[in-house]
Amino acid sequence: MQNTDEWAFPKSLRPNAENLKFNLTRSVNSVVKVRTLISADAFTAGILGTERIGSGVLINENGLILTIGYLVTEAESVWVTTNLNQSLPGHVVAYDQTTGLGLIQAFGTLQIEPSDLEKSNLINPSDDAYFVSYGGLDHALHSKIIRVDEFAGYWEYVLDQAIYTSPPHPQWGGAAIFNGRGHVIGIGSLFLHEVFEGQSQQGNLAIPTHLLEPVLNDLLEFGRPLTPARPWIGMYTTETGGELIVSSLARYGPAELAGILQGDQIMSIGEEKTSTLAHFFRSVWNLGSAGVSVPLQINREGNELKFVINSADRNDFLLKPKTH
Repeated sequence: MQNTDEWAFPKSLRPNAENLKFNLTRSVNSVVKVRTLISADAFTAGILGTERIGSGVLINENGLILTIGYLVTEAESVWVTTNLNQSLPGHVVAYDQTTGLGLIQAFGTLQIEPSDLEKSNLINPSDDAYFVSYGGLDHALHSKIIRVDEFAGYWEYVLDQAIYTSPPHPQWGGAAIFNGRGHVIGIGSLFLHEVFEGQSQQGNLAIPTHLLEPVLNDLLEFGRPLTPARPWIGMYTTETGGELIVSSLARYGPAELAGILQGDQIMSIGEEKTSTLAHFFRSVWNLGSAGVSVPLQINREGNELKFVINSADRNDFLLKPKTH
């Protein structure tokens, strides 16, 4: 295999095929390179860029590829490349805002075998995990699941049971995480450097793939789940020392239009006090579906102020995939 990314994990960090109960070569080759191009006018272009490169994993024989959602959001052009140097165009099937997962359909037949998704949610800390990005065995990492825990992201996102792995993989976006049976248990989402239980840790966060099955049919048929969209307020919030601070705002988003400013401290939703990101987002979502009014009390330079944010459906701000 010719690999344009000229780096490799030391052999000591790679999976050892002789110690595994699955076909490592087949699994590694089911992971493909994903390259997308996005219009400069796209809503996410300023944050995520107009050219995005990561990984995806083939999950059926019909060319369906599972990846991370931010690679395909608002994509106008999609190309997938295998470790065997086969390149095919594709199109975005879906991006699920709730899970953060994305789906791509390749045009044509990929000359690789798909990998199975793990259907159960039985993922245990200390289990071995095999973190594989595009680029073949050189880019495969033998890692450990260090915990399965809640995760909240500033972009109004919560996972109840995210997969945390270590050591970190440098090409995490869309990479496939395999378990000891060779089933895909997660899709790489983030690099994390955090302090957990008093200890500094570096690793990756992955989205569990068992979250896909309940929404897969909707994603394939409609491009999104048919459940009502969650209310989105367009407010990027960080949690620091028990305080929730507005770090930035989506341009022309609901929070900006309501008068929220960068640096505001969130105190409560209505009369309900909140001090963690996960609790804050869930409290907003519990108010109803997209379009619901969100009463917010904030502290601005010592002054207590009240606002009402008219929430929206985040998908309404995004460029839609072109049909073929």
